[in-house]
Amino acid sequence: MHSLRSIALWRLAGATGTIGLALSGSAEAASITNRDEIDRKVTIIEGETKTDEVLKPSQALNDICVKGCTIRIDDAEDDEYVLEADDVVSIEDGSLYYDKPDTPGLPEKPPAGGSGPPTKG
Repeated sequence: MHSLRSIALWRLAGATGTIGLALSGSAEAASITNRDEIDRKVTIIEGETKTDEVLKPSQALNDICVKGCTIRIDDAEDDEYVLEADDVVSIEDGSLYYDKPDTPGLPEKPPAGGSGPPTKG
């Protein structure tokens, strides 16, 4: 049997571990890939900091926009994109598009009213 004190300590340790994981393991940053066949200039604006990068075809910039940022492509000041810290985007035909995650999709649900796959009679 466990005493109430030891149970309370276990619960405190579990809560502390959960908070620690939430604070340390979730720091992600955005990434951007150039899918065009020409170089693209990418301007990254984070707060007061402005950085210019030239992306070659198929080149990627990872770990950008840790706190979110604004992106401009080829100095187009009238066409800005706002990214969050975990966005994954690509440049295609000079525009920015969100990439879908590389995880397989879930199986489709049976139609409403259906009870599952047909059975042999």
